[in-house]
Amino acid sequence: MAFVWSINPATGKVIKQFQSHSEKQINTAIIKADTAFRKWKGIEISERCRLLNNVSQLLRERKQELGQLITLEMGKVIKQSVAEVAKCADTIDYFAAHAEEFIQPEQTQTDALKSMVCYEPMGPVLAIKPWNFPFWQVLSAASHILAAGNVILLKHSSYVPMCALKLEEIFTEAGFPDGVLQTLLIDGPTASSLIARDQIKAVSFTGSDTAGKKVAEFAAKHMKKFVLELGGSDPFIVLADADVEKAAKSAVPSRCINSGQTCIAAKRFIVAQEVAEEFTNKFVEITEKLKIGDPMDINTDIGPLVREEHISIIEQQVIDAISKGAKILIEGGRVKQEGFFYAPTILENVNLDMKVMTEETFGPVSPIITVRNEQEAISIANSTQYGLGASIWTEDREKGALLARKLETGMVAINSFFRPEACMPFGGIKGSGMGREMAKHGFHEFMNLKSIKIY
Repeated sequence: MAFVWSINPATGKVIKQFQSHSEKQINTAIIKADTAFRKWKGIEISERCRLLNNVSQLLRERKQELGQLITLEMGKVIKQSVAEVAKCADTIDYFAAHAEEFIQPEQTQTDALKSMVCYEPMGPVLAIKPWNFPFWQVLSAASHILAAGNVILLKHSSYVPMCALKLEEIFTEAGFPDGVLQTLLIDGPTASSLIARDQIKAVSFTGSDTAGKKVAEFAAKHMKKFVLELGGSDPFIVLADADVEKAAKSAVPSRCINSGQTCIAAKRFIVAQEVAEEFTNKFVEITEKLKIGDPMDINTDIGPLVREEHISIIEQQVIDAISKGAKILIEGGRVKQEGFFYAPTILENVNLDMKVMTEETFGPVSPIITVRNEQEAISIANSTQYGLGASIWTEDREKGALLARKLETGMVAINSFFRPEACMPFGGIKGSGMGREMAKHGFHEFMNLKSIKIY
């Protein structure tokens, strides 16, 4: 008999134990999802959107309570947890407002009297989601997957079973038909095995590139549609003509939000040599003021990492950098107290052979590398297997836009770090994934396109 444990990262203590779903329970859920889809897709889209608005209303009413649940189970500081819930509500409202527009057939001119491209829902979608944004990662995808007429079987991270079950509870309370969104407490291999089931029509995956490749392999083998949102090693490029103080003030939250456990966080700081000293000094000064501690305290900036093993990974990356010549500006590191705390670390004199430049650093570690010109900055930014997001800091916005086109990423922000919004497609290229979430582009990812010609 397998179990899933909810552990408080701030204390390292078990909160609650859950029994994993049995094969019988899984089979029942899959059949229920298939049955629910046949009914759900036939419901007027206005009614589907009304129910989504019910969900957003519940989220807003309970954002404090739900934020506390996020903080308790995965350690995000409370002010960010509450903000996460509020952002989910806004995103759901966006798709409730625009789904009817996105689903309309597109008219086109052909040799026929009338020609159109129609969008039709695929069916049950297996959503495999991570722990770092336990509500956002699910709801940012579910908002458009469900609005389109699909249903969801959710395999959430085993780190956040309470959040996973709470999400299903919210949809039930909002009035969604039974089976439209179900949570499965199962492990990764079991989830991958479900892709072969005839009832599963597509997979929405967010997680590591290693796990994502396995999911893509299973999905391709069984001819299933998949969207992958994987890791990132986002460059934060500060050019010689940047507003350096503004860049430094943005760099700290861009690196340290969610204690650095964010795929879209700035992870490599690429700074023009003319402003490197000024930027670095300011970056260090602001970072040193961050408060580390109880994530339930509204004044806390840095909470714990999600698990002990995540600290070990970060430690090895920093040790590797130091062994290859990196200089420590802020030592940071493991905090000697209960829980899984890791203080921010800043490194300079880094090079492209170090793990902090070649791997994803999922914690508050900031490597700074100095460049001679814009061409070198772009070259270093692109010298990674990842291609999720990036930011460029320059007072010449036209130049910034031109340089953005040269970056091998799915998203770029000029004079800010990239914040996901419902109206913009979210996703990366290269090792950072395939396909998009959100906006009309994400809405159409889980729709079958049907061309119709009338003569």
